[in-house]
Amino acid sequence: MSLHLVRIASIIAALGALASLGYYALCLWSAARFLREQKSSRSIGVAAALPPVSILKPLKGADPEMYGCLRSHCLQNYPEYEIIFGVIDKGISQGNDPAIQFVERLKAEFPQHSIRLVLCGKNLGANAKVSNLALMLTEARYEHLLVNDSDIRVEPDYLRRVLAPLADPKIGLVTCLYRGLASPTFGSRLEALGISTDFAAGVLVAQQLENGIRFGLGSTLAFRRRDLQAIGGFEELADYLGDDYEIGRRIAMLDLKVELSDVVVETFLPPYRLSEFLQHQLRWARNIRDARRAGYFGLGVTFGIPWALLALAFSRSAHSLGTRWAWALLAVVVAMRLVTALVVGYAVLRDRQVFRSLWMLPLRDCVALGIWLAGFAGHKIIWRGETFELRNGKLIRPPLKP
Repeated sequence: MSLHLVRIASIIAALGALASLGYYALCLWSAARFLREQKSSRSIGVAAALPPVSILKPLKGADPEMYGCLRSHCLQNYPEYEIIFGVIDKGISQGNDPAIQFVERLKAEFPQHSIRLVLCGKNLGANAKVSNLALMLTEARYEHLLVNDSDIRVEPDYLRRVLAPLADPKIGLVTCLYRGLASPTFGSRLEALGISTDFAAGVLVAQQLENGIRFGLGSTLAFRRRDLQAIGGFEELADYLGDDYEIGRRIAMLDLKVELSDVVVETFLPPYRLSEFLQHQLRWARNIRDARRAGYFGLGVTFGIPWALLALAFSRSAHSLGTRWAWALLAVVVAMRLVTALVVGYAVLRDRQVFRSLWMLPLRDCVALGIWLAGFAGHKIIWRGETFELRNGKLIRPPLKP
C-alpha cells in the first residue's frame, strides 16, 4: 500500500474513532437520563389498581437454571395472574421434553396458582415459538398479557412494576432491559459482556434519539390483547425471527407508546462454545440489519477500540505522520469505552460480572466489528440447529435438495 493510501486509511480510522467517542458520550447521557427517570418513576409509586394478567411462556427443552427462572414467576406479589406454558406436541405427550417435568413440579409446588400446560400441535410458520404463543393465547383468560422467555428470572415485584404503566391508555407495550448471567465458557462470557456493555447501551441511545423506543425485547413484552389483535395477532408474526421486535414496532404504529420499564431482569446464558457464540451473534446482526437498516449502518460508529487500533497501525506504517496522536487517541477511546461499560453495565443493569470481564472488552469489540461486517454479506442463519434464509426479517427454509 502506498504512503498516500496509508495516510488516507489512517485518517478514516481516526475519524471512526472520533465518531465513536461521540457515541460513547451519547451512551453516558442516555444512561444518566434513564437513571433519573427510573428514580422519578419509583418515587411516584406503583398504581393501586392492577389488572389480572395471563403470563405466556413458550418452552422447548431445558435452559440453564430453568426451574429457578420459571419458579420466580410463581413468587409474584400480585393479586391475580395465571401462567400458561406451551410446548410442541411431537411425541412429547409421553414426557420426552424436560420442560414438561418442570411444569409438573411447579404445579405440585404451587397448587394455589393457575398453572396450565398447552401441547401445541399446529405449526403456523417457521418460528415455532410464535406458533406456540398463538395456540396458548386461546387458553388465556385475561385482557392483559405478558410474554417472556423461559430463561428469564424476575423479582417478586416484577409484575407490579411492569404492568403498572399499562394503566395509561396511551402506553401499548412495556418491555425490559436485561443482564446476562454467563456460564463458565468463554463464548458465554463474551455474550454476557456484549449484552451489558453494548446491546443495552444501544437500546438506551435509541430511546433518546427516537423519543422512545419502537420495538420490544424478548425479556419482557407486556401488552393488551386488543392491541395484539389490532396488529393481526401472533399469527401475523409466525415467520419472523425477531417476533419481539415486530410486536413492539407494530404496536408503536398504532400510535401507542412503547415503555422501557425501570425493571431489569436476568437471563441465564447457555454454555456457548466459541463457534456457537459467533453463530448467535451473526444471527442477531442479520436480524437487526433487516429490521433496522439505518440503525445497522449506524453501528459502525460503536466500534471505537478497533477504529483506534487501526488508526495506530496505519500511523506506524506512515512514519512521517508520527504515532503520538494515535496513541493518545487510543488511550482516550479505551478510557471512554471502559467508563461507558461501567455506567451502563453496572450502574444501569447492576451487572457485577462486568468488573471481572472488562479485560475482554477490546477483544469483544474487535469480534463485534467482524460480525457487523459479516452481517452485510449474506442471508444465511442457523437457529436452533436449523438453517434458514433471512429475508426482510422473515425465516425462509431452503428448498430440499433432490
